[in-house]
Amino acid sequence: MITLYEHPLSPYAQKVKIALREKGVEFAVALPGGLGAGGVEAAFAAASPRAEVPVLIDGDLSVFDSTIILEYIEDRWPSPALLPATAADRARVRMIEEIMDTHFEAINWGLSEISWFRRAEGELATTLRANAARQTQGFFSWLEGRLGDHAWFNGEAFGWGDLAVAPFVASSASVGNPPAAGSALADWLQGVLARPAVTQTVAEARSFDMGAFDVADLVAKGLFKREYRDHRLEWMIKSGGLEVVLKGLEAGNIRFAPEFG
Repeated sequence: MITLYEHPLSPYAQKVKIALREKGVEFAVALPGGLGAGGVEAAFAAASPRAEVPVLIDGDLSVFDSTIILEYIEDRWPSPALLPATAADRARVRMIEEIMDTHFEAINWGLSEISWFRRAEGELATTLRANAARQTQGFFSWLEGRLGDHAWFNGEAFGWGDLAVAPFVASSASVGNPPAAGSALADWLQGVLARPAVTQTVAEARSFDMGAFDVADLVAKGLFKREYRDHRLEWMIKSGGLEVVLKGLEAGNIRFAPEFG
């Protein structure tokens, strides 16, 4: 049985779950303990030196990083194929994935810092939300260009290009930044959400119970540390949230990747 260390709200884990479900691969999920407290359980730390989800366990093999996991899945279970047939189209969808992973993701992550973790309030929160909405629409325009006249980002059929976009756009829609009604991207989103693999994965995210704890209070007390890695740190600073970063560093309630060795 394949085991996937994940968190239902992680778009990176969602990509992997969609791929596994599209290929009909059975898997069990595990939520690593201590993930948000700044330290993780030993077994997960050994499998993921960056202390990030997702991690796929296949027998004695551990694979981390969502893109590398997708590549492993495609090699391990080649049918049905999720990558397009030609080298040019494969490069095209991989570039879409890269943009979604390293730029788009940070917007929705930043909004969660405001809404769930109350890092900013008042005028600062208003500024950050406005910048997030503007940036989201800019990415939607870019995605419309990538979609072109096709029904799917992958080309003629659903595939890698679509599962690389679906978790992020679905998340934007759920936080109040949906694609414009009647747009090609809105039509694509409606179609992609109807696929069983995507339907189940998005439903798991939207129904995830944050528990009885006030997570913002845990953050304020330094008991829950949010990861401010590369693109997320960049987004917060360029969008007007330098104050958020400085306060988080002072309070010790943000974290970066652990040291190796």
